[in-house]
Amino acid sequence: MTSLGVLPPNAYRGVIESIDEIISTVAEMIAIGKSYQLEGDIYLDLNQVDGAIGNLPLALDQALKIFEERGGDPARAGKRHALDPLLWKARKGDDPFWEAPFGKGRPGWHIECTAIALKNLPKASTTSITLQAGGSDLIFPHHYMTALQAKALTGVEFASCYSHSGMIGLDGEKMSKSKGNLVFVSKLRQEGVSPALIRIALFADRYSTDRMWSRELVDDANKLLTRLLSALSRQEVAPTFEVVQEIVNAISDDLNTPKVFELLNSWCLKTEEGEVGGSPGEISRALDTYLGITL
Repeated sequence: MTSLGVLPPNAYRGVIESIDEIISTVAEMIAIGKSYQLEGDIYLDLNQVDGAIGNLPLALDQALKIFEERGGDPARAGKRHALDPLLWKARKGDDPFWEAPFGKGRPGWHIECTAIALKNLPKASTTSITLQAGGSDLIFPHHYMTALQAKALTGVEFASCYSHSGMIGLDGEKMSKSKGNLVFVSKLRQEGVSPALIRIALFADRYSTDRMWSRELVDDANKLLTRLLSALSRQEVAPTFEVVQEIVNAISDDLNTPKVFELLNSWCLKTEEGEVGGSPGEISRALDTYLGITL
C-alpha cells in the first residue's frame, strides 16, 4: 500500500479496513467468474447478472450519456458491454494505489459502496439490505450499479426498498458549490424566515420531485402559514378529528405532503366559513408530530 493522502491519524484505520473489504469483494467477484480484465482494469460483466440491462431505469441511449457524464467509460474499446462498471482500476503512472492479489490499483466508484454495505449493514430477510436511499442524482448510475454488483455476488436483490429525494435548484439550475448558487437555511433564518415557513416551502411538492427554490415558493408557503395561524388563533374551528386522520393517510402514502396542504387549506376554508366542532390544538399537534412544523 502507498500514499493515502493527508488524513488525520485516527482516519487511517477506517480507510484501511474499508479498502480490505473492497479488495475482498473484488476478489470474490473474480472467483465466481463474473468479472473480466481489460489492460489490468477489472470490470463487472453485466451480461452475467440476471436482468441487468433489461431493467435499466431509463432508455439505453440516455443511460449511456449519463454514464459517461458521471465517470463511466461506455466508449472504451474492448468492454463486453458499454455499461459494465469498473471494479478495480489498475495503477497508471504515479496514481495512488493499494496492493491487491489481482494487481496494484484503486477501487471503482460503485464497488466501494457495495462492499461496505454487504460487510457492515444488517441483512434483510429476502434481500441484502432493507433500504437504499439518497438524492435522485444517485439513481443512475451509482445506486443501479451498486445493486447489480451486490446481486452478482449474492444472487438476491440488493435492497427491499429504494427512496430518492428530488434535487432542489435555483433559477432553473441545480444548486452547486461550483456555481455558488446555494440557498442556506442558516441565512434564511438570519433574514427572519421562520423554520415553519421553510418546512412548508420544502414540503410544497413531493419529496421525490426535482424542483426549484424561488421567491414565489416562499410567498405561497407564507400564505398558507398565515392562513393556518389565523385559523388556529380561533377558539372555534372546523372539525379536526377526520382531517387529522386524512393527514396521517396522506403521509402514509409515500409522504404525500401536497395532499396534506390541500387538506389544511380545505380545513382553513371551513373554519373561515364558520364551521365548528374541532380543536385547534389537535391540528397543531398533528403538524408538529408528523411534519415537524411547530406553530
